[in-house]
Amino acid sequence: MLVSSLFATMMVPALPVQAAGIRSVQVGEAQIVIRFDEAVGGATSFVLAGPDRIAIDVSDAEPGPAATASSSLVASVRQGRPDGQSTRVVLDLARPAVIGRGSFSADGKALTLAIAPASDGQFEAAARSAPRAITNPAIGFSKPPRSTYSVSTTLDPAAKGLPRPKIYGPKGRPLIVIDAGHGGHDPGAISPVAGQREKDITLSVARKVRDEIIAAGRFRVALTREDDRFLVLRERSAIAKNLGANLFISIHADSAGGSGATGATIYTLSENASDAEAAKLAARENKADILNGVNLGGENAEIASILVDLAQRETMNSSSNFANLLRREASSDLRLRSDYHRMAGFAVLKQPDMPSILLEIGYLTNSEDVDRIASETGQRRIATGLRKAIDIHFAQRVAMR
Repeated sequence: MLVSSLFATMMVPALPVQAAGIRSVQVGEAQIVIRFDEAVGGATSFVLAGPDRIAIDVSDAEPGPAATASSSLVASVRQGRPDGQSTRVVLDLARPAVIGRGSFSADGKALTLAIAPASDGQFEAAARSAPRAITNPAIGFSKPPRSTYSVSTTLDPAAKGLPRPKIYGPKGRPLIVIDAGHGGHDPGAISPVAGQREKDITLSVARKVRDEIIAAGRFRVALTREDDRFLVLRERSAIAKNLGANLFISIHADSAGGSGATGATIYTLSENASDAEAAKLAARENKADILNGVNLGGENAEIASILVDLAQRETMNSSSNFANLLRREASSDLRLRSDYHRMAGFAVLKQPDMPSILLEIGYLTNSEDVDRIASETGQRRIATGLRKAIDIHFAQRVAMR
């Protein structure tokens, strides 16, 4: 049964921070170490193209002495003040390189970041990615409010192997996998309005989406389940991964304590959840996982970690872009909430190189939403809206290539 919970905001007062001076910047073949004479407020790292460079903005810091790079990746190191409260350390690259996760020392006086050579494609992906914030644990900070969404159910024993669903559509086209939430002994939410079960509505909508995509003839499509069966959460995205899916859409119907909540919501993976997932993958002893066609089995731990991180960030960006496309192309069909895009750590969204969204098509606790999402007309409109967004999504990807 789907249960939505809003946790109270926990505010930790920020400690006053005096501007600390940069003592040294050491650039090696595998890592960058920046040392300070006092703890700093935090940092942000990002990649810039044309000219190619890596930038690290350090909060509450003053520039330090000139630094030289003892690395084949970095031609020179510069420091500057983009504003009155931070210092920017710029690494002018001699050849394409990417930067991995960074961490501060326990006393907050040293920042270490991994760096590794990259292909042109990997560098371009990194340059398109959003800046990554690095929190200094030695400095207090405020946590924003967050909502979490959890799913609990009695699980069936895990079956041996994963189902391999039927794939519809012309060979060689991009593959979209549609996941109908719940199923089998897990009905999901049950409407107090007319008793409709979430598992039945999501399956009916998934079939409509499949039929809409097949009729368009531009893509392939598969359903994780085509009947009333139960799948463990992780199995759903794993099925799509095994099929080589280019886009994964998990369909659900929401519920709330009252009847006032209404509208559809699009969820993508939160950065905290993606960091934890990427760390798990990078830490595996057998890194035979393939990300975007790159086999990590031959990479060392640092480079594997950076490649996993890049793949996850690129996937999150693509998922968020699709969420925005869905709003633009299908808002009238889906009747989205005003705060339509949310982020959470859903298990079905955690494949690191497959753009994924979880779509809550409406509230089973709202009579108007039930009339819309349980009706033949309403479900076909949802399918049409999704198909329009899918068309634009893949057209944009082709244009980018």
